[in-house]
Amino acid sequence: MTAMPTRQPPLVPRLLFLSRWLQLPLYVGLILALGVYVVHFWSELINLIGAALGSATALQHLLEAISVHGETVQSAAPRLTETTIMLVALSLVDVVMIANLLIMVIVGGYETFVSRMYLEHHPDHPEWLSHVNASVLKIKLAMAIVGISSIHLLRTFINADAYDVKTLIAQSGIHVIFLLSALAIAYTDRVMSRTIHEHPQPIEAE
Repeated sequence: MTAMPTRQPPLVPRLLFLSRWLQLPLYVGLILALGVYVVHFWSELINLIGAALGSATALQHLLEAISVHGETVQSAAPRLTETTIMLVALSLVDVVMIANLLIMVIVGGYETFVSRMYLEHHPDHPEWLSHVNASVLKIKLAMAIVGISSIHLLRTFINADAYDVKTLIAQSGIHVIFLLSALAIAYTDRVMSRTIHEHPQPIEAE
């Protein structure tokens, strides 16, 4: 039995479908941004190690970066304290979480909106990638943003003396808005999934 020839879609739908490849430079740009974060991570880590070894220049760079209240560069004898170490460590964790967010957007977005990667049998295949779709990716991104906001808020509270009350209230309010937005996205996705399962689309007979 001869196989039926595959009918090619019209030109306009093919052009519209090929337009997805215009997103490829965007993902390449995100990869470059990830590289910048790697450089920034190691720069802060090297400064932290240098400050721990007694380098005044490295310590000054850290204090300028995290703005520790009461331990400015103009202080007579700036020193590496537990608060400074904690703030730098949280800054490094923040960079890692943003890097994870970028990876989810790059890999998940490419797999969902551009082209399949065929990584099912790869030993390092991410578990979440096997069931990723637009809704799952959206929820994961929302939760990642909430996690990043939590790190920023924790850094602010540890160094609360360096901020005024309005800034503390504003950051707390923004974090609550991020949290409520993530919950709303998750609830909306759950309602939509339940509706699809309860009312499946009928299969049209050919």
